[in-house]
Amino acid sequence: MLRWGSRNHTTAGNDSEDRDQKVQELRTAIGPISGRSLKYCTDACLRRYLVARNWHVDKARKMLEDTLRWRSAYKPEEIRWHEVAGEGKTGKIYRSGFQDRQGRVVIFLRPGVENGDSHDGQIRYMVYLIENAILNMSSGQEQMVWLIDFTVWSMGRAVPMKTAREAVNILQNHYAERLYAAFLYHPPRIFGTFWKILKYFLDPKTFDKVKFVYPKHEESMELMRKHFDLEMLPLEFGGKRKVTYNHEEFSKLMAKDDIRMSEVWGLEDKNSRPSIDHSASGGFSKVNP
Repeated sequence: MLRWGSRNHTTAGNDSEDRDQKVQELRTAIGPISGRSLKYCTDACLRRYLVARNWHVDKARKMLEDTLRWRSAYKPEEIRWHEVAGEGKTGKIYRSGFQDRQGRVVIFLRPGVENGDSHDGQIRYMVYLIENAILNMSSGQEQMVWLIDFTVWSMGRAVPMKTAREAVNILQNHYAERLYAAFLYHPPRIFGTFWKILKYFLDPKTFDKVKFVYPKHEESMELMRKHFDLEMLPLEFGGKRKVTYNHEEFSKLMAKDDIRMSEVWGLEDKNSRPSIDHSASGGFSKVNP
């Protein structure tokens, strides 16, 4: 028994060493980089890309190089709140004020209150909030959770398939292993038509992270209880907390985060507009239940 346990420990150690070696192989494979690309390519980042490609160095290299080209052109770290705030007026996507049971940042998505018709504007807003979620991740935590509320969704409110496809492409190809899970809460039957098309653009890893949740199904609600404290979870997702989105307060929070973003990336903060100090509410004001 002792020998068996010792062998398992050695194997686990070897696996860790092998993966550390893979990280170094990937770093060598991408060659010399500098500036923001160098700052982006931490060991943790390289590890995520390797995980996304099942530890295949060459596939991870290609994926990472595609991301570096995209980031160089799109410059997601330079997007500032005042440039995208109009897309967020209805609270269709915003960072919540709480975390899941493992300390992951939670983003709320409410496609039923979609207010934009600009493809570029919608994509830019989503990218901004992903970058903001990463900025606010706890030390040692690298993933986020999406909670998607479909209670007032209809096909008439659905984003165009072109926009949905690009959003999926950016999330799974340029934010490797940043999404832990996406919980689709109470999707109507008609959503199945939209989903049948969209799911073909998901890679297997992303597909497995999509969880359908139905409030009348005990198994679904057990999944929510497993991942979230119901005292913190909003009523719309089967929790006990009544919350409302406050665009003014969320804007103040994002303006402060813009300053932090500039500091993290070493940018001159010419675009952000500082706001007065306030109590961070996570974008919503709590109402007593």
